[in-house]
Amino acid sequence: MKNHPKKIGLYTLVLLVSILLVMPAVAEDTYKVDTAHTYILFKVKHLGIGYSYGRFNNPVGTFTFDEAKNNIGVIDIRILAKDVDTDVEKRDNHLRSPDFFDAKKHPLISFKSTSVKKTGQGTYEISGNVTLLGKTQTVKAEAVQTGAGKDPWGKYRRGYEARFTLKRSEFGMEFMLGGVSDKVELTISVEGVRQ
Repeated sequence: MKNHPKKIGLYTLVLLVSILLVMPAVAEDTYKVDTAHTYILFKVKHLGIGYSYGRFNNPVGTFTFDEAKNNIGVIDIRILAKDVDTDVEKRDNHLRSPDFFDAKKHPLISFKSTSVKKTGQGTYEISGNVTLLGKTQTVKAEAVQTGAGKDPWGKYRRGYEARFTLKRSEFGMEFMLGGVSDKVELTISVEGVRQ
């Protein structure tokens, strides 16, 4: 007895749907920030004369990467205000105080992307939200991929560097605006390990 063409078509359709349901979905890979090889650096003008530099230690977070689109997905980076480090203990303690970062009242500083646009081979325009002192402002950053590949332990890594500026007064940090510039320049160098 021959199979009816309509039945064969229905069986084929059911089979295809079943295969698609059990196949793993193609998704973005998640990368965990390697704290030991990620740097969040800043510089401000001091008295309108020279630059002072600092960093935030112990950054954590994740980002995603879509291999098919060769594009970064969601970026989520977090630091603690108490981890500010300018290599001068007295200044660092002052920066942690209510005059600046108010680290006890507002311990968390974060960045989360809202969009990533690929602008060239390994270059990106990233828009996102910075939250500082309990206030959130939108920033744009230019980012470049600094490298990608397997490490000696078989893990796959990706690295990026992004630069952007913000005004600290927009977050309510207005202490010493005459002595320390309102404009803060940031460089973020991230190295992530694929999970």
